[in-house]
Formats: sequence, structure tokens, C-alpha cells
Amino acid sequence: MPRFIPLSLLACLGPALCLATSSRDWSAYLGDRSSSQFSELSEITTDNVTRLEPAWIWDGDQGAKGDRGYSEIQCNPLVVDGVLYGTDANIDLIALDAGTGDLLWKLDPYDGLSVSEGRGVNRGLVYWESGDESRILFGVSRFLIAVDPKTGKRIESFGEAGRVDLKADLGRDAEGLQVMANTPGVVYGDLIVMPMRLGEGPAPAAPGPIRAYNVRTGELVWRFNTIPQPGEFGFETWPPEAYESVGGANVWAGMSVDVERGILYCPTGSAAFDFWGGDRLGQNLFANCLIALDAATGKRIWHYQFVRHDIWDRDLPAPPNLLTVHRDGEAIPAVAQITKSGHVFLFNRVTGEPLFPIEEVPVPWSDLRGEQAWPTQPLPLKPAPFARQQFSADQITDISPESQREVMDRFVTLRPHMPFMPPSKEGTIIFPGFDGGGEWGGAAVDPNGVLYVNSNEMPWVLTMVDATAAESEGQRIFMQNCAGCHGAEREGSLAQNVPALTGIQDRMTREGILELITQGKGVMPPFGFFEKRDLNALVDFLVSRDGGDRHADKQAKSEGIVSRPWTHTGYRRWLDSKGYPAVKPPWGTLNAIDMNTGEFVWKTTLGEFEELMSQGIQPTGTENYGGPVVTAGGLLFIGASKDGFFRAFDAATGEELWKYKLPAGAYATPAVYEVDGRQYVAVACGGGKMGTPRGNYYVAFALGD
Repeated sequence: MPRFIPLSLLACLGPALCLATSSRDWSAYLGDRSSSQFSELSEITTDNVTRLEPAWIWDGDQGAKGDRGYSEIQCNPLVVDGVLYGTDANIDLIALDAGTGDLLWKLDPYDGLSVSEGRGVNRGLVYWESGDESRILFGVSRFLIAVDPKTGKRIESFGEAGRVDLKADLGRDAEGLQVMANTPGVVYGDLIVMPMRLGEGPAPAAPGPIRAYNVRTGELVWRFNTIPQPGEFGFETWPPEAYESVGGANVWAGMSVDVERGILYCPTGSAAFDFWGGDRLGQNLFANCLIALDAATGKRIWHYQFVRHDIWDRDLPAPPNLLTVHRDGEAIPAVAQITKSGHVFLFNRVTGEPLFPIEEVPVPWSDLRGEQAWPTQPLPLKPAPFARQQFSADQITDISPESQREVMDRFVTLRPHMPFMPPSKEGTIIFPGFDGGGEWGGAAVDPNGVLYVNSNEMPWVLTMVDATAAESEGQRIFMQNCAGCHGAEREGSLAQNVPALTGIQDRMTREGILELITQGKGVMPPFGFFEKRDLNALVDFLVSRDGGDRHADKQAKSEGIVSRPWTHTGYRRWLDSKGYPAVKPPWGTLNAIDMNTGEFVWKTTLGEFEELMSQGIQPTGTENYGGPVVTAGGLLFIGASKDGFFRAFDAATGEELWKYKLPAGAYATPAVYEVDGRQYVAVACGGGKMGTPRGNYYVAFALGD
């Protein structure tokens, strides 16, 4: 079979081979509704890619308000009929001339919204058209907004004044709880099915049903409860009252749809709280599942659960890829799901039958009070993992004797690592880390069934804390709700752009702190479920240098916050004192896997540290966010790496052919399109992740003379 299927043969293979909807446009998130991240365009090839240069750069800081503070641009833009639609670092919706980068219009989607709705990030948009009617739909805070792509104005007839409140129709009251829409939905006919981001900590969390809305009116059409209610399939896998209080099990990473068969594929995350499930003992369907639903009705067709009773935050991190694989001369419609743990599971997308064997592996029990880890977990026998699975002593970093020694000194104090080692008070190594393995940038697939996925190989350390041992009510509230991001010692995290709270009383007034907590800011959500007494106790803890609490005694417990016995010290990358990962390189990789056979085609590092290379250390790869795209020209394009380069690889061999230093890191998946016969590759450059400088750019590349 040729490396890439000629376009003349595509019609013979039928719609099961889901490619981009138009060879000119990039009209859907990740390229098409099958999440292929593939473009049929072939003007840019392995032979001429070195002539690639910026065709235009859009600088959003020219005239930008900046009054809400930057988010991160994680948007995979759309291109339709010569117009690029995306979001900027303020999460303004923008329309640019896709050939010149000129701004056509800009919409502030927060106009008319309370600042207390929070902001988060935006990863993409939905474009829908029928006849002469068209609209852009995207999530802003807790709302789904419909916009006229010609004028940039909200479509007032959609929902209420152009918005649908995604906090409604969840199946129970979610007042004051975090509900956000960061990732675009997927369209099937006149329906849009929406993902949601929810709170994941020990505090109360909203449930995560999958919901379809009428794309014209905003009316709710169907709802699938991912935490089953009485009488629904899977109800017995939870405690009887769990549906009334447990949250999460939401699709946050996006979905794919087989348009021909009318099947929607929904990857779900874990139930809340991420790291202790004593109040949700059981298998916990449909958390951590790939669910195939009838796209028109929301009825379940089949499902597969990747993690039983998740206590590691092993959400499914990306939409599944729909592809065709070949076995013994037979073309099989398939769906491939990447995971944070660095695995690829492959199924017949019609029946749900695994296309490679999966085994149930015994895993350790938990010794945390009230917890019962599930005794086995499923792992595919093929393909091999695309990330290392165990952090043993021989994997400790060797970039310098000093780094090796300091990592070893900590290594011996932690729980010995193995996959699915439960959270612990001593400290549990999470490897691959909380951000993968695979992550939200997704994988690409070409017409021959080769899957391309970038991966992180970053260890993190999870340390559990007995929340009942807090010295004050304010400290307990902080540990349950704030320590996961800001750290148990309030030290923050530069790598995660989380500010330190130490000394906050010297930088902000008490009133300002109260406003920040209740209204949120940037990626920090509002904590609307706090009662006044809770807020005062928390602020007392934050502003008092010794953590005192004058509003509540040490034993007092608020009725406004669900009390769980365990919390954690935060999401902490394990780095040496110079900021490099504690494990031996590679720290970031790019992988090509033939899904017909389950064998790797190639593997290479993604990213580099110039200062290490100057010391004679080979490219190590870096932590990376944002996915690849593959083209019929035989190329793979990707930003993602911490070093801020945009790169082109030979898709057949993995050889790096070209790179360009961007004005800010490109932590987003690119888009490939054509305008007036010229092929472009465009990517959002917002920086901000991993402590890198922020920016507000889109850059489009094309062949120079």
C-alpha cells in the first residue's frame, strides 16, 4: 500500500475513512468530525518544506484591552472560505483574512456577562451551516454562545440573547459549582453535543452528563447521565445515593462522530474527588469510559471503561480518532483512544470489540482510610505504550551528578513506583504524569491507519494529607479547595502559572481577596458555593502569617462544604533544583504507530534545551502541549514544545526537516488550509504554559520563493 492514498482512490474506500471535510478548509475542530488532524493538501512537501516562512503574523496586543488578564491561547482555529476564526489571549472571538492575517472583526463574548462567571481557556470553535444559514458556536465560561460568522454579532434567537446556560439541565442543582466549556462541541445534523469542564477537588462538584442542543434554538434535545440515576444502566456500580452528590465523569476533551453511521464517541474523565473515592466505592460507570451513543437520541450503543474506580486523575485526555484499519484484506471501521498513561486502545467502532487483546492486570490496594481501590485494571497488549510505564531507580536523571543525587535522596522517601500505585501519605509517583502521556492536543491519523501522537514523560508526585488534622477551619477549607493548585504551603507553581499566596496580605486588601475568591480571575474559577462564614475563615487563614482563624474554632465544620477526610498537597511536577525533570530523558517524544499491526513506525524526541545541547547532551525532548497535524504532502507539523519552536517532520521517517522560533510558545494544535491556491499552516502562539512567556499571536506559514 502506498505511504499516502492518492486522492483518486478515496471515493473507492467510502466515508468510513474520515478525512477533512474539504481539501481547502479546516472547518471543524481537529480538522474534521472524526478528529483525524489530517489535511489532503499537498503543495508543501518533504522536498520543499525548507522554503516555509511566515506568510503573516497577527499580533493581538495591538489595541488589545488586556483588562481581564491573559488566558492561554490553546485554540485550534477554523478556516472556512478564506476566513480564519479563533480566539485570542483575552478569549475574544476573532475573524482574520486567512490569506493576509488582517482583522475582519472581533467579539468580546464577556459583554453582558458577570465577571464572576470566570474564564478558563478556549481550545476551539464549531462552525455550522445549512443552506444560507451559518453560525459559530463556542463555549465561554458556563455558556454556549452562537455568533454570526459574517458580522461577529451574537445570534439573539439562540437560547437567551445568544447564549445557553450549560449549568442548567444537569440533573441536579449546581448553583455555585464550577461548570465551564473550554473545548468545542461536535455537530451532528442540527444538534451540537457539548463537553464540559468541572471541578475535580474534594469540594462539591457538578455532575457531567452529555447533552445535545438544537443548533438553531439552543433547546436541550437529549441528555445522557454519565453518573447513572436509579433505573439506568450502570447505577449499581456506584453507592445508591452517589448520583445525588458525586460529580465529574464529564467529557471535557471533546468528541468525535461517525456521520455516516450516526454514532457519537464520548471520552469521559474521572469522578470527583480525583484522588479519594471513599464516597463512590465501586466500578463507577461511566467515568473513564469511551461511550458510543446514538448521535440523534443519546442512547448507549456500547462502552468501554479504561480505569475502574479512578483515583489517579486518569481522564481520557483527547477526542478519539476514527480510522480504517486493514486485517487480512478486510477494511475495519475503527476508533482509537489515546490515554494519559501512554496507551492506545483500538476498537471496532460499530461493535466495540477490541481489535488488539486487552488483559486485566492486578494492582495494589489502597491504605488510605475509607478507600477501596479496584483490584484490577485493563491494559492493551498492543500497541506497546508510547510512554515509559515505571519510574525505577535506574531511570533517575543522569544529566548531572548533582541532579542524580538530589533526585535519589527524594526517591528513597516515596512509595516505590509501579503503575496504578494508589495515592499515599508518603508520596506516590505519577508516571507518566497528570498531563500524560497523551494530552488534550490529540493524535493525528493518516489514511493508511498510522497514528501520530506526542507524549510527555514527566514524573509528578502526589501526596495525600489528612484533612481532619487541619489546625483551623480556614486551613481545612484551604486544603480541601485551594491546596491542589496553590500548594499546601501556599507556595504556588511557576510551571503551572499559579501564583504564590504567601504574603498576600501585603499585596491585596481583605476585600480584594474576598472578591477574587468569589468572582474568580483568569483560569481560576469562582467559588460560589462558599458561605460567608467559610469565606471569612479562609481569608483569615490566608492573611494570617501563622494561619490563624478568628471566625471559627478548630472543630467547627461548615454545612456549605462537603467534608472529605483526605486532600492533597497539589499537582507537583518532580523537577531537580535546576528545573529539569527527575527522570532520564527523553522528556518529550513524537511517535508514529501503525494501527493495522500495532507496531511502531518510528519514535523521536520533541523539543530541546539549548543549554543542555551546548554541554554535549543530545536533544532531550521537552514537556509539550498541543497536538500534531499530518498532510498528504508527507509532513507532520507540530508546535507544543517548551522551547517555543514550530517544527515539520517527515511523516514516514520521523526526521526533523524544518523548524522556526515562534514569538511565543504554540501550545495549540495547528490548522492546514488553502487560500487562492496557496497552502498555509497556521498556529496560535499564546505561551504561558510551563512558566514560558505569554503572547497573543497567530502565525501562518506558506512557501516562500
